[in-house]
Order: sequence, then structure tokens, then C-alpha cells
Amino acid sequence: MLERPTAIDVPFGTARFRKLCRTLLSMEVPDGYRAEIVGGNIVMSPWSKGYYLPVMQSLRTQLGPHLPPGHTVDHAPFLFAFPGVERAYGPDVFVADMAAFRTRKRYIDGDALSFVAELTSDSTREVDWNDKVSVYGRCGVPVYLLLDMREQAATVFWRPSERGYNARLTTPFGEPLRIPEPFGCDLDTSEFKTSAEEGGEPDGAED
Repeated sequence: MLERPTAIDVPFGTARFRKLCRTLLSMEVPDGYRAEIVGGNIVMSPWSKGYYLPVMQSLRTQLGPHLPPGHTVDHAPFLFAFPGVERAYGPDVFVADMAAFRTRKRYIDGDALSFVAELTSDSTREVDWNDKVSVYGRCGVPVYLLLDMREQAATVFWRPSERGYNARLTTPFGEPLRIPEPFGCDLDTSEFKTSAEEGGEPDGAED
């Protein structure tokens, strides 16, 4: 008897979105790349450069003492689905409700997110500044932190609404940045600048 292929569990949503998710979750992504669903398309982008790791670790360490109850902070590769807007993202750093990870599914409900951080590169900068700002806000993610590695600046967005975020604040790397509730803490961005300079690619140029 022929072995039946295992069904791929995909998020609810339109037939088009479910088909995109099924394709993404079954495709072989080239080494060094990750795949997301952006604007009705599957988009592949390179994984982060080495000098991004100290920045992501610094975020985890600083946010750790200020997490909402029952939430965790990580930069492991997880796919968060937003069926209502037909998107699926793999954020660089996230804070999410631990209950959402008690699943065998290969995607996580985007409603579980309380914080997302994206570190830009030349290949992701436009999506991070446009599509993701709009989607994270419209889907109710309380705080979105965008680290622009080219401009050496951090922008925090909060007060999500159906039209996106209603508040934002930008500060250059090296100066403190207030992260709003539900975190309510000051973020030290001095290590972000150091890491980028040591990486030798502060303009975000791809190899």
C-alpha cells in the first residue's frame, strides 16, 4: 500500500491564503534564507548577518524583566500567521504568550504577540517600514520596534488601530528609547551602534 502524504495544517482564512501557507510550509527554502507571506506573495530574504545577534540578544536581556505575565521573549525562527490580512511573518525578535506554543502546528497565531522587533537590511527594509508597520498595527500588536541598521536609528510604534499605529518615536542608536506599555521600560541602544560598527556594514549592504 502506498503511504499517504501527511496533511499540512494551515491557518484559517481565504482559499488563496491557505494555499499560500500550504506552499510555504511545504517548500524547500534555500540555505541561508527564510520565507514569509507578504502582500499576497511568498517572499524569501536572507537570514540575518552575524553582527545582528548581539543586538537581538541585548533586546532579549533588556526586555526579559518587563514581560507581560505568561509571555516569553525569543529570536528563534517561528512563523506567525495573520489570516485576516493574509500575511505570515517570521520576526527577528518577538514577545508572545507562551500558551500559543502549546501546539504541534508549524505556525503560531499572530494574536499571541505583544511585541515585535525587526532589524532592517537592504532586502527587507521596505517591507519592514511599510507592510509590517501597517499589518502589525492593524492586527493589534501592542508594540513594534524597527531597528534601521542603515540609518542607525530605532523607531518604536505603539497604540495600534485599524489604520496602523497612532504613535511613534525615533531615536539614534546610542540614546535611550522608551518602550511603552505593557513593558514600560527604557531601552539602552548603545550596544546596537557598537555591534553595527564592528560588523563593518553599517549601511546594511548585502553580500
